[in-house]
This record gives sequence, structure tokens and C-alpha cells, in this order.
Amino acid sequence: MIAVSHLTKSFAGARARRVLDDVSFAIARGEFVAIVGESGVGKSTLLNLIAGLERPDAGTIAVDGVDLATLDDDGVTALRRAAIGFVFQSFHVLPYLSVEQNVALPLALLGRRDAQAEARTRAMLAAVRLADRHASMPRELSGGELQRVAIARALVHAPALVLADEPTGNLDPDSAAQVIALLRDCVKESGTTALLATHSVTAAASADRIVTLTATGVHAGIEARNA
Repeated sequence: MIAVSHLTKSFAGARARRVLDDVSFAIARGEFVAIVGESGVGKSTLLNLIAGLERPDAGTIAVDGVDLATLDDDGVTALRRAAIGFVFQSFHVLPYLSVEQNVALPLALLGRRDAQAEARTRAMLAAVRLADRHASMPRELSGGELQRVAIARALVHAPALVLADEPTGNLDPDSAAQVIALLRDCVKESGTTALLATHSVTAAASADRIVTLTATGVHAGIEARNA
């Protein structure tokens, strides 16, 4: 599902540094994998590269059998829109759209605005236990509820891959545990592959497998173990 080979990424500027150096790993279809490591080792950068939001300096990334290097910007955008769902630490729920409109957004971007799309949206709201909040505005929801909206939005278009970047970072422990359990249940039920970047040991423990990203100077290493 995901194949990362000899990936290298540096950032220029006053604090120029190499964030990832010769990183390689693979994730099978349907796996729920956690990437763990201290802040600054490149977890978010790695997710951005897999999503095609940034380009590596060297190495290759294949998502669902497609080498991202073979795609132009429009091709990467089309792949991302159709095949990838995102869950962020800061929710990124649009404040001027209702809960239902937020969840339906990926379908709308794919041109799906029919009754079937509406039914799919309502089904995802029910799956994250927000069916009764479909008309609510984001300002009326708690942090845990906002993250549940984000999970529904990430999965509503049945993507092949979900990328979750520190999705519990802004939540209290109880809400964090509920969100991670819900995310795992939803991706497992749909057969979606999920990659979770987290510094939370508790969140990582829910994964099928843990990938540890470490850094020594400019060098990064990947080691995997069964969770």
C-alpha cells in the first residue's frame, strides 16, 4: 500500500538541517501503523511527503501502487483528493460550514452531491456518533467532537489511505482515548490503511505495528516491531 525507499528531505534557511535521511519502510493494505518519535525527528514531514504536499530531495514514495514522482502537481492533487483522508491535531474543521457540510466536503470536491453522497455523509456521522449534531456549527462542539467530525470527513469518500498527524495532541486523556479507539474502529471496519504520527505511547499502543523514527544528528533510522 505504501512503499517508502531511501527517502531524504532537508530544509534550507537560517536553521538548515536534514530532517530525514535514507528512510525506507513499507505498510501493507489494511494495516493501522503508528509512527512514533520525539518532536523534530520528522514525523509530520514524513506524512506530508507521503501525501504529496512536499517533494523529497531523494528517494521514492509509492501510494497504492502509484509512484508520486511520476505525477505532476495536478496528478498528485487528484490522487490526494480521491485516495487519501487526513486527520490533523488542530482539526481543520471549517468554522463557516455545518458539521454535515464539513463531513461532506471531500465528496463535494469529487463532484458527488447526489442523494447517495448525502446518505454516505449521514452514515459516517452516525459511525462517529454525531448524527444528532449534523446541523450544528463547529463552535458548538467540544474538541473531542471536532476530532470525530475530522475522522468522519477523512473516511467519507472511502479513501485507500488515512494519514493522522498527532490527532490527540489537543485533547484531554479521556477524549484522546475515545478518538483513537473510534479512529481504529472506523478504519478497520472500512479496510482502510492508516498511518498515525504520534508521540503518545497510549495512542501508538492501539496500532497493529509501531514504526519508530529516530534521529542522530542528520541521520534517521526506521525500526519496526509488533505492537
